[in-house]
Amino acid sequence: MTSRRLVTAGLTALVLLVAGCGDGETTAGNGATTAAAGVPEAIVSLSPTSTEMLYAVGAGDQVVAVDDRSDHPAGAPVTDLSGYTPNVEAILGYEPDLVVANADTGDLVAGLENAGVEVLILPAATTLDDTYSQIEQIGAATGHVDAAAEVVAGMKTDIDAIVAGVPERETPLRYYHELDDTFYSVTDDTYLGEIYGMLGLTSIATGGDGYPQLSAEFIVEQDPDLIFLADGQCCGVTVESVAQRAGWADLAAVRDGQVHVVDEDLASRWGPRVVDYMREIAGIVSAVPAAAPTR
Repeated sequence: MTSRRLVTAGLTALVLLVAGCGDGETTAGNGATTAAAGVPEAIVSLSPTSTEMLYAVGAGDQVVAVDDRSDHPAGAPVTDLSGYTPNVEAILGYEPDLVVANADTGDLVAGLENAGVEVLILPAATTLDDTYSQIEQIGAATGHVDAAAEVVAGMKTDIDAIVAGVPERETPLRYYHELDDTFYSVTDDTYLGEIYGMLGLTSIATGGDGYPQLSAEFIVEQDPDLIFLADGQCCGVTVESVAQRAGWADLAAVRDGQVHVVDEDLASRWGPRVVDYMREIAGIVSAVPAAAPTR
């Protein structure tokens, strides 16, 4: 029996095939098949990023249930389904013909395949190009190829304009992006690192798997020009509490008012709203005086 599973590998080919075929059956690069005319009518999303992509391409009316963390856009049918610990029986209760998730956790794919339900796995993007590709994959899987292409084109246009509006500097501003209150951060070799790099920034964090745990002493020693706090919602970290950390009051970012609490969702859901995040950071960067010291 031909598997009905749709996985990331090979779906770029699926996008092209669906775009070029008016009817009949198309084949993805991994051998999976999907009917071009068989647009899914009941979609379950187990990933906040995928949920946002589904609505962005116009598939919102096909979505019957989303996971408990999918709080955007307003009106999405939020349930108690979990993307971390998916329950196949609970998912099947919504009678989906397509389930979108970011990982094959707990034999999710096998369980849904056994019930004849297609699954689209979209792992966390590692580059901006991954985001574009995944939006196109969502469009292909839901019958919204043209709309997905328009979303991607619009994102590229907006991002080009945002980047062009950021003042050039001889030396990049150095930043510390705080993921949580134990000082995990991001390097330039990550999704966020790419975004920040496009805006003329470079991370004080290096090495590791891209998400190293720094020490408070190292951060003080590096003295970043900008600090981005992505742990306000999760950990209650504030601009004031950062200034109260031992030795941090003298940091350039603290002294110059360049400690910024950012929206955790925008900073971690690498879908269509990454444009909003770039616009927010670009505004912050553009407001830093040109003569700001860099170390």
